[in-house]
Amino acid sequence: MATEAPEVTILLLGDAEVGKSTFLSRLTLGVRPREEQLPPYDLPVLHDGDQPFTFHITMYNRPYRFYIYDTASPTNYTLLKPSFIVLCFDITRRSTLYSLRSRWRHMVETHFNYDEQLPVMMVGLKRDLRKEWTEQEKQARRLGESVMPQEALGVAQEMRCDRYAECSAVTGELCREVLEDIAKTAAKTTTEKGGRSDPGCTIM
Repeated sequence: MATEAPEVTILLLGDAEVGKSTFLSRLTLGVRPREEQLPPYDLPVLHDGDQPFTFHITMYNRPYRFYIYDTASPTNYTLLKPSFIVLCFDITRRSTLYSLRSRWRHMVETHFNYDEQLPVMMVGLKRDLRKEWTEQEKQARRLGESVMPQEALGVAQEMRCDRYAECSAVTGELCREVLEDIAKTAAKTTTEKGGRSDPGCTIM
């Protein structure tokens, strides 16, 4: 008798144009060997009307079915009851990180506060476009437009996120690791312990 695949609803939240759609396009390619990573123009074109995007993944020797929505879903995201939330920002636009700390954090804490075990992960997108701060910015102690990893991790810890990760959906850099991390956390939401990690945000 076949084992029924547990279903997990995953919601991506974040400002417009941070790269959520491109990130989802990369995820549809699945976990592929590094040498099979495809160039940007070969990424599948996803349509908002096709949401939720369904992923069939085998973890811990059992099948799972993940349904992933983002804020452009035809089903208003405020009507969803996700088992796992992924907060996304654009590494090249500092304002989108600050928006997670204000607007989207408030949304999670007020609208999606139905489950204390709801795991929340933060993902920085467009890693390939990050620019190092100039010497002038460093000397003036002025923050550059691009967000550095430890800075983002600090915000994730402040927001009590379970995990922080970053990747480039266009080049495929670290996407394999991010997909695996999302899959593992999503799978854990179906267990009695739940998907929350031990206290303290970790970085991959």
